[in-house]
Amino acid sequence: MSKVTRRDFIGKSIRASSLTLAAGAFACQHSEKFFTLPTSAPDGPTLKAGLIGCGSRGSGAAINFLEAGPSLEIIALGDIFEDKLNKCRLNLKNEKGIEIDSEKCFVGIDAFEKVIDTGVDIVLLATPPYFRPQHFEAAIKAGKHVFMEKPIAVDPVGVRSIMINGLRAQEKGLSVVTGTIKRHQVDYLATHEKIKQGAIGEITSGNCYYNQGKLWHVNPQSQWSELEAMIRNWVNWTWLSGDHIVEQHIHNLDLMNWHINSHPIKATGFGSRQRRTTGDQYDNFSVDYVYPNQVHVHSMCRQINGCSTNVSDQLRGTHGYTNCENTIYNPQGQVRWKYPLNEEQKNDRWHFFWRAFIQEHVDFVTAIRTQQHINETQHIAESTLTAIMGRMSAYTGKEVTWDEMLNSELKLGPKHFVMGNVNIDKSIPKPGM
Repeated sequence: MSKVTRRDFIGKSIRASSLTLAAGAFACQHSEKFFTLPTSAPDGPTLKAGLIGCGSRGSGAAINFLEAGPSLEIIALGDIFEDKLNKCRLNLKNEKGIEIDSEKCFVGIDAFEKVIDTGVDIVLLATPPYFRPQHFEAAIKAGKHVFMEKPIAVDPVGVRSIMINGLRAQEKGLSVVTGTIKRHQVDYLATHEKIKQGAIGEITSGNCYYNQGKLWHVNPQSQWSELEAMIRNWVNWTWLSGDHIVEQHIHNLDLMNWHINSHPIKATGFGSRQRRTTGDQYDNFSVDYVYPNQVHVHSMCRQINGCSTNVSDQLRGTHGYTNCENTIYNPQGQVRWKYPLNEEQKNDRWHFFWRAFIQEHVDFVTAIRTQQHINETQHIAESTLTAIMGRMSAYTGKEVTWDEMLNSELKLGPKHFVMGNVNIDKSIPKPGM
């Protein structure tokens, strides 16, 4: 595909997506003192879902889906590994009293195809991000509504695949919701509305942080092939996760793109590997993103134990600034507006955060049942590419532009996917080389 053709096609895709309803927008009621989201999707004919990727987030997504409203079922499970599937199956039984038929539990690399072919209406995608483009394409081709976890790819080739199939979903009238959380979190939505109305004036700069300790790793076992060991330890391999700037920090970068209503045009970043002992990823990044009108956003993320933690965001404008979550300040730092909380919410710092995991599915099911379809594909694709752009700048030590990334042929991972040795470069990236 030529650059012109590719850009034209993706441009068409993005324009088409702009015609869709924003996540949750059709369900919000808003005024100066009132902003709510529905706590349950409306009833309707039974919607049957299949889960692809049965790890902890997949199991969580399945339960969140079931809690989104009445007449919802999980009828099929698929995972590369039998132990992961069995654990998820047991969780569903213990927590929701659901017995998944053994004939609809599939194990192996092709399990996703079998889940899609069970007669489900909806597919929940929660595998490591490397697999998302292939699984999304198959689900859309089969005419299924899709919920997929973030990020949606690990490289530009995968991002473009998602964009193209997002357009196909749009043309078929399918709903697609992604696990961005904040776009479905009521206090973030209310704050976003205030910013759109000019509460901080014209946005001039931003900062976003995801600094925390190490996540986890899995040591290889003698009975595992190299490929199995990598997939079980996926959060530490760039070809499977995208590195933590893509896999985790995407939440903050998506928030910046959402508020600025654009993607960055270039990025200059650096990072390093100080203490990580497994995989091939960095454990810290710092990136300067430049958006249109010379709006700079400083992005920082770190996964190192024993260091200061900071998961937060800030946007500054000509008339004030905001934490993007629930508070707007005047230029002198005095609170101009704060999202109102009841007593329960005041005593539970994580109330809205945990609620948003279910809200994603409430909005998703509501869109399907009201035929007011949501398609979040393009914004999550842009946010994923934003994170990839920062990663590639840090890995290479070079300034990287949006157009370079959008047109890049970079594709990570092995050419042949079999449970054996993995013939890819496993060295740690060295800037300048």
